[in-house]
Amino acid sequence: MMRNNRLIPFALLVLLSACGGKEEKPKLPTEIPVATTKVERGVAVAYDEYPATAQALKVVEVRAMASGYVTAMSFQDGQHVRKGQRLYQIDQQQIQASVDQATANLRVAEANERLAQKDAERYLELDKNEAIAKQVLDNSLARLETAKLQVQAARANVQQSRSGLKYTTVTAPISGTIGISQVQLGALVTSNQTLLNTLSTDDPMAVDFGVDQKEIMRFTKLLQQKNNPRDSTFQLTMPDGSKYPFAGRLELLDRAVDAQTGTIKTRLVFPNPNGMLKAGMTVNVRVKTDGSGSSLLIPKKALVEQMGEYFVYVVQGDSVIQQNVQTGTDIRDQIVIREGLEEGTEIVTEGIQKLKNGSKVKR
Repeated sequence: MMRNNRLIPFALLVLLSACGGKEEKPKLPTEIPVATTKVERGVAVAYDEYPATAQALKVVEVRAMASGYVTAMSFQDGQHVRKGQRLYQIDQQQIQASVDQATANLRVAEANERLAQKDAERYLELDKNEAIAKQVLDNSLARLETAKLQVQAARANVQQSRSGLKYTTVTAPISGTIGISQVQLGALVTSNQTLLNTLSTDDPMAVDFGVDQKEIMRFTKLLQQKNNPRDSTFQLTMPDGSKYPFAGRLELLDRAVDAQTGTIKTRLVFPNPNGMLKAGMTVNVRVKTDGSGSSLLIPKKALVEQMGEYFVYVVQGDSVIQQNVQTGTDIRDQIVIREGLEEGTEIVTEGIQKLKNGSKVKR
């Protein structure tokens, strides 16, 4: 038994020695599969962006010009109406009574004028024959003058009453889109006080935004240029990020710079045939820059940011190196490269996450 115990450790030692003496083969570097592209020169159309607000070119408050109850509404909220179209009808009974009263007063005044005229003519004839006292004639002429003035006053009162009757029919002062009515049928309205509705133009639409005073010279030059309907200098981005299908034109710069913000209000005008632009809507104005032209372009996905700096992986043979670059304006899914690359340089666009400086690649 003792002999067997000595043989067991010896066998284990021989086995361990055999295992430990086997040499491992060195691992070869792994090639990382990537996709590449070459730096190309293309037309880089760059835009500056400004937050802006859509506005109606004309906004009119529709107010009651006669007092009374609303008896009819001849439109639907949000409807496009034409200039002169009837919108509201106010009860005419009370105002018609005023017209009738004023007309009756005019007839009384005219009758008094005729009577005073006859008296004056009679006294003038008597005065020629010195058959009447001078004071009686003077009083007669004064009564005639008073009667004439009363007729004028009565006629003015009739005209005023008839104007009030005309104002019981409220019409659209301009063509445009009418808002939500502020009154309903049967509501009592007061002349020159009650707001009935608001009417605004909707085609074209204005877009207002603030421009820093340092850019006044640039926009003044743009304002002096001839407007081209097909020019895409001014574009809009809608609130959902989509591009507005029509280009705009520069209409005006405000008369003064805002002293608090150092900006000047700038107005563009855009066609709005489909009603996509609404007053008060927040949009982004895109203004084509002067530097638009031929530039080096690479896909944005090839760019890597690290500690505030940007670099790309440049392919050299079967490996890559990191190359720092200076970037410019974003052009949709591409970006302008100002420094660091040359046209025709091969760079990695896919598989970047697994790369580091000097990595072996397979493409």
